[in-house]
Amino acid sequence: MFENMTETQAREQILNMVAQYCNTYHNQNKPFQEGDRIPYASRVYGSEEMCNLVDSALEFWLTSGRYTEEFERKFAEYLDIDYCTLVNSGSSANLNAFMALTSPLLGERAVHRGDEVITVAAGFPTTVAPIIQYGAIPVFVDVTIPQYNIDVTKLEEAYSDKTKAVMIAHTLGNPFDLKAVKEFCDKHELWLIEDNCDALGSKYRMGQEEKFTGTIGDIGTSSFYPPHHMTMGEGGAVYTNNPLLNKCIRSFRDWGRDCVCPSGRDNLCGHRFDRQYGELPLGYDHKYVYSHFGYNLKATDMQAAIGCAQIEKFPEFVKRRRHNFDRLKSALSGTEDALILPEACKDSIPSWFGFLITCKKSIHRNAVVKYIEQHGVQTRMLFAGNLIKHPCFDEMRRTGTGFRVAGSLENTDRIMNESFWVGVYPGMTDEKIDFMAKMIKEAVALQ
Repeated sequence: MFENMTETQAREQILNMVAQYCNTYHNQNKPFQEGDRIPYASRVYGSEEMCNLVDSALEFWLTSGRYTEEFERKFAEYLDIDYCTLVNSGSSANLNAFMALTSPLLGERAVHRGDEVITVAAGFPTTVAPIIQYGAIPVFVDVTIPQYNIDVTKLEEAYSDKTKAVMIAHTLGNPFDLKAVKEFCDKHELWLIEDNCDALGSKYRMGQEEKFTGTIGDIGTSSFYPPHHMTMGEGGAVYTNNPLLNKCIRSFRDWGRDCVCPSGRDNLCGHRFDRQYGELPLGYDHKYVYSHFGYNLKATDMQAAIGCAQIEKFPEFVKRRRHNFDRLKSALSGTEDALILPEACKDSIPSWFGFLITCKKSIHRNAVVKYIEQHGVQTRMLFAGNLIKHPCFDEMRRTGTGFRVAGSLENTDRIMNESFWVGVYPGMTDEKIDFMAKMIKEAVALQ
């Protein structure tokens, strides 16, 4: 088949066939019919993603390469931030971001074991897991309803002379009060990590300027798992404007090494064999010098190739998420006696990940969820609900060590017992949104 073709011609023919295959067998525009399953999230993609994936596979480089570099550049440009590091998942992004704060290069501001990090229990566990795994102490603060973000009036109560950082997520795309949190961090010289995994594309007004969430704190993180705002299948990113933090992030991602040369490239600095490091002999190969106890958190170039196609479509994804959220909220107007509907944080422009609902006392969440699930509408809890109630905290609860709670977690417990959410992902049509609203109203009416 390829005997009389150049490699470039052969690749072009393969990719043309891949595009035809995708357009024929991966058509995502099937009309909705009642009875069809409506997932809370799903991949939205086309032939561009599949062709990039195959193009990368044909090179068979497999690890990080040219598509990785392209994605990191495009993603940083989109967010208007200086440095972006691609990793293999959003959970790895949070691990990478937190561990960067433990680097000795940060001097007195480095996080040490036993130091405290302010966070919330109403969220996903991998925002908190790196803190505990390292041996620092998470300090849990309650959240507000119906924004579902950290209650900033509790920050000072959570602060101690051991506090070194704040690490919290923008819940389901709704930014937390960045103005108040940033002012608190600046006042006490604390690091701020924005877990932006559920909020990519959200913006926040800082004075007269609108900035993307994830770029206002010291470090931001994103996830590219299939349900998220854009996907690589698996994948994540860590980003910052701080060159020293970027050096730490890159080192922890790449085995802890001191060298910054990308995979497959040597001696970009020109000093590979003429420096002294630690107690190593003079001239020891810099590619094998380690300044941190790191990991291998790199993504593959095939993942990055998908991301390069996704990011071109991403602004439209954000528009559709906002449209779907607004349509669903409008359709649920009149249910406020039974349900608490979500509200955007002041000064924010959310890129909504989901539509979070809290049932009032006369309404039983489990009955509502059961009814709409039986009619094909997929639901989710707000992740852990209250993380410290989970089995992973059993030993810490028993001993009373390893974490601290500032005040009460009254709203966190309420969310655990009374809240759920449905999707607004960009593949949803108006017909699906309207059907979800209809099912939610029917479920409420039955009570």
